[in-house]
Amino acid sequence: MFSLFLKSLLGAAAVLLISLVARTRYVYLAGLVPLFPTFALIAHVLVATERGPSALRETALFGLVSLLPYGLYLLTVFLMAEKARLPWVLGTATLVWVSAAGLLLWVWAAVRGTA
Repeated sequence: MFSLFLKSLLGAAAVLLISLVARTRYVYLAGLVPLFPTFALIAHVLVATERGPSALRETALFGLVSLLPYGLYLLTVFLMAEKARLPWVLGTATLVWVSAAGLLLWVWAAVRGTA
């Protein structure tokens, strides 16, 4: 229960930091803060302790590949930001992310033989 509390504190701290940075002239830093590997650190500790180093390597590799859907999300936001209203921008970008993530999972399972 305590670890769940710590995880929620980390999430709240990230949201607070993003909110504070978004109000400064360094608004671009609001794009860096969410990329701090808070949840990756938690996942890596759990995977490494429960499954070992080879599972940790696979998790890290998939983490690298999973930057592709995130990149497509950001590209969609970048291209639409000045052309549409915010709900459409974020909704479309989220659909792009979901589609790309689904395709990534399908390809990963097919290539790695985990389907």
